[in-house]
Amino acid sequence: MKLKLPVYVINFKTYPEASGKNAVKLAMICKKAADKKKASVLVAVQAGDIYEVAKTGIKTIAQHVDAAEPGRNTGFILAEDVKKNGAVGTLLNHSEHRLKFGLLKKTIKICRENNLIVIACASTPAEAGKISKLKPDYIAIEPAELIAGKISVSKAKPEVVSDAVSGVKRINNIPVLCGAGVSTGVDVRKAVELGADGVLLASAFVKASNPKAVLLDMANSIKG
Repeated sequence: MKLKLPVYVINFKTYPEASGKNAVKLAMICKKAADKKKASVLVAVQAGDIYEVAKTGIKTIAQHVDAAEPGRNTGFILAEDVKKNGAVGTLLNHSEHRLKFGLLKKTIKICRENNLIVIACASTPAEAGKISKLKPDYIAIEPAELIAGKISVSKAKPEVVSDAVSGVKRINNIPVLCGAGVSTGVDVRKAVELGADGVLLASAFVKASNPKAVLLDMANSIKG
């Protein structure tokens, strides 16, 4: 599945404001904004919320899947299962759920077999370059120390974004998303100026008093 750039990925994490019925409400806001701006908006939700959220029509991805096959396993999130419940992809290797490189490679392979979009996270440009060799669909550069902060990586460490973009492009022509502290349209515009193809955000939207205004501000920041 090819997505129109820039891509906006909103990670609902396990925030109570974005779980269960609240996840559906936020998903509907995202769907309306995506339709209005004709933008590529994806929401990353907990496994238990995928089915109901996907029914809203918003592009839904799992926050994680495991490198496990159907059969005699317990407690794993299967790529096959999230696909059947309406997910179009998954996040992998988020700083809050890191994977060893070999396991990440295996998980990406399983996702490929199930036609799931893979957004693989990296905390440094060097890691982004290494992960790009596994050919995920997108790479999200997110310095862990700036996640959930009030300053965007595009402001605090712009070289991290530009270096990640240039490094990944040299290896494989994979779109790079910018995460960590992204909270305004200005942050999005700066990220795109640095070469990013979109953004990954969480608390700035989920915990906002007016989530719709936050998302539209970001979508309006880029012409296209």
